[in-house]
Amino acid sequence: SWSCGVRRNEEDTFPPQDWLLTPLLFSARFNWSELTPLGLWGRTLGLQTEDSQFLLEGMPFRIFGGSMHYFRVPREYWEDRMLKMRACGLNTLTTYVPWNLHEKERGKFDFSENLDLRAFLSLAAKNGLWVILRPGPYICSEWDLGGLPSWLLQDPEMQLRTTYKGFTEAVDAYFDRLMRVVVPLQASIYKKGGPIIAVQVENEYGSYAKDPNYMTYVKMALLNRGIVELLMTSDNKNGLSFGLVEGALATVNFQKLEPGLLKYLDTVQKDQPKMVMEYWTGWFDNWGGPHYVFDADEMVNTVASILKTGASINLYMFHGGTNFGFMSGALEADEYKSDVTSYDYDAVLTEAGDYTSKFFKLRQLFSMVIGQPLPLPPMIESKASYGAILLHQYISLWDVLPALLQPIKSELPVNMENLHLNDSVGQPYGYVLYETVIFGGGHLHTRDHVRDRAQVFVNTMYVGELDYNTVELSIPEGQQGFRQLRLLVENRGRVNYGLALNEQRKGLIGDVFLNKTPLRNFKIYSLEMKPAFMKSLQHVPGWSTVPDYFVGPAFFRGRLWIEQQPQDTFLKLQASAGCSSSRGWEKGVVFVNGQNLGRYWKIGPQETLYLPGPWLRRGGNEIVIFEERTAGRIIQSVDIPYLGRTQYVD
Repeated sequence: SWSCGVRRNEEDTFPPQDWLLTPLLFSARFNWSELTPLGLWGRTLGLQTEDSQFLLEGMPFRIFGGSMHYFRVPREYWEDRMLKMRACGLNTLTTYVPWNLHEKERGKFDFSENLDLRAFLSLAAKNGLWVILRPGPYICSEWDLGGLPSWLLQDPEMQLRTTYKGFTEAVDAYFDRLMRVVVPLQASIYKKGGPIIAVQVENEYGSYAKDPNYMTYVKMALLNRGIVELLMTSDNKNGLSFGLVEGALATVNFQKLEPGLLKYLDTVQKDQPKMVMEYWTGWFDNWGGPHYVFDADEMVNTVASILKTGASINLYMFHGGTNFGFMSGALEADEYKSDVTSYDYDAVLTEAGDYTSKFFKLRQLFSMVIGQPLPLPPMIESKASYGAILLHQYISLWDVLPALLQPIKSELPVNMENLHLNDSVGQPYGYVLYETVIFGGGHLHTRDHVRDRAQVFVNTMYVGELDYNTVELSIPEGQQGFRQLRLLVENRGRVNYGLALNEQRKGLIGDVFLNKTPLRNFKIYSLEMKPAFMKSLQHVPGWSTVPDYFVGPAFFRGRLWIEQQPQDTFLKLQASAGCSSSRGWEKGVVFVNGQNLGRYWKIGPQETLYLPGPWLRRGGNEIVIFEERTAGRIIQSVDIPYLGRTQYVD
């Protein structure tokens, strides 16, 4: 990314690309500068298909789109990212809608602040961008449970993404509320026309395809609530034919343009415009793996090849943003792998919204296709390096429990989703502490009932960890009398893709055995770490000066003082080279002024957490860290992110 305030001469910055050496490649220009939401008043036709092309209000149209998710970007930066879309040559924004944020508790809906979908869509229209809306109900997107609320899993018979009654009743109630926001913002609604020109039916259902009636159900759920715009489906090549639904245009997702891939669309639908709904500009990262990058030249050459065919395209992602809080998803193929906090994705803009070489190469390409000058790219926001921040106080989790948390008592272990919390919708995210009494040591075995990772303690003494790969531990014998056996279980993120969605309950999902006898009579503490809990934590007695060496789990706090207007920064939780006073932090979560920035973990690849400037204030800013194991003494505020060792996508 480029330094603040510097705009490179794009014609001189990069060597000629393959597509620049073919002057006739884009001789048929497509100038869409007049085809904008505010430029087409009184429209009634919207987006249509005819003779293998799109028509917008009866005029030929091509979709040059980019994905950006409002829930991954601070609201204060929405417009900046949209202006950068326009400056890159794009005319359409695509976004998912996360059900699990809009209906965190059954029947209680939230479309406020950073979830104000109406404001986001209206802002897109103001900035000359059409919208393809992807409302799910399932969205995948490397997002916890693919955007489905975890309270659905309270039903032991639940069949997600099917016409199972328990699922469709919940979807119907959600769509009833969601469509009140969406329907008036459709492009062809007379005199109220908004930016929405197309709506996607579900998402990549061809890769799931458990119920042949399901896609028709979702389509009708949209139509019956007033959706009148063009419907689309979205699948990779292997799932394309299984994810079709009558009346919706099929689109395809990929990163490498295999020979004949776009023509394959003709085998499933005749005489229809071709569109790549997701052209993957990069890739996501898992904890313990590399930071994936995708070569910029290869990417732009592939985009040029797609455009040469006359197809429309959506760049997934144009701007990835951040999986703030506990919202990262996971994969489960050969093994469970949870996603990192950053959703940088090696996209066209960085996690913090800065330009990359991909942006300028694409800008060159789209400017040739459009044949008109593009808006100047907005200036880059400065990033700040606030230096070392001392975490001067701590309090052990064991001291927090009696002060703030009331346990749930249960003879049997209870998974997170079925805990009687949050108006009986369970606990969606965070940690759960299971506590029971034992009278000796021996062999502890989980029978693979830990989801996803448990630290084991006898009283306050750390014994070891249990997860998918480690299912047994030796519990040391102690003196006569009872002792407390404690399992601190972390939900590392629910799987968001694949056939295992129905099995994503977290915590202890079954019996755990000591010497072949199932443990019973639990006290269960919920550690969801919601804003009210974090606020109460400030006033708990027992905060002490951090000693030279301390082993968690514990909360640590410090203060970042800012004299001037706050700017974006990145928090680095690794030990600095040559700094003997900082051993680095091991694993946990960071909160700044009550905002959950997300998880960190020393196994990487990600080493910095993005801290948006709008979440800071002049003066004092409170930083609280929940550290599971070995704590440092300081963290660093730096002006450059470090997302880990890189590996090119094959």
